[in-house]
Formats: sequence, C-alpha cells, structure tokens
Amino acid sequence: MKINRMLTNICSEKLSESAEFYTKLFDFVIDYESDWFIHLISKETKLELGLIDINSEIVPKESKIQGTASYITLVVDNVDEVFDVSKKNKYEIIQEPENTFYGQRRMLLKDPNGYTIDVSSLI
Repeated sequence: MKINRMLTNICSEKLSESAEFYTKLFDFVIDYESDWFIHLISKETKLELGLIDINSEIVPKESKIQGTASYITLVVDNVDEVFDVSKKNKYEIIQEPENTFYGQRRMLLKDPNGYTIDVSSLI
C-alpha cells in the first residue's frame, strides 16, 4: 500500500508551550491551530508534526500515558545553533552537542511535554 503522508502526533497538556518550542528551535510554522490540536509544518521540506491535547477524545486510550520508550530525531544544518537558542530560552538540555563515532554532531533536550528530542547534524 502506498503511503501518501506521515504525521507524528505528540500528546500534550501544554499545546502553546510546545508550539513555541518547535517553532523557535526549528523551521516549523503553525499551519492549523485549535484549542485541542496544532498542526506544524516545516517551511522548506513540508515535514509535519501534530501537537494534540492528551485529554482529547481523539487520542487513543493506549496513547494517553506519556511514555519514554521513544524519542524524536530532527536532523538540522547546525546543531550548535539549536543549542544556543535552547540555552537562551532555558529549555531543558539533557546532553550538550558532541561529535559521535557515526559522523554526526548530536545534542539531546526535552520538549515541554517531557519527550526526548535528539537534534543532530552531519559533521
């Protein structure tokens, strides 16, 4: 079956804070906004990210428990720029940028919902 679109939804109790986090650090803009859902889309590549109120009836019951068994990786041109903006805005940095054995520079941070965000760029 052909896939026409893929959208990751982050379940959140902090929609506004989450939208601010992703639009300040990355090239996402708000494409649609309601009181229970915010659709973000990247300016250039048309990548999508959904922010959905965890208490919405749309969210499957099994997804209402925010887990830590997954994380989001966003590949950017310059991870150090994301680090600088993260520090300036006092976002929770788990790991400062460092070069990895597999040829990327990588940092880890938490979004307002507690999700781990892996930000990487090629060395």
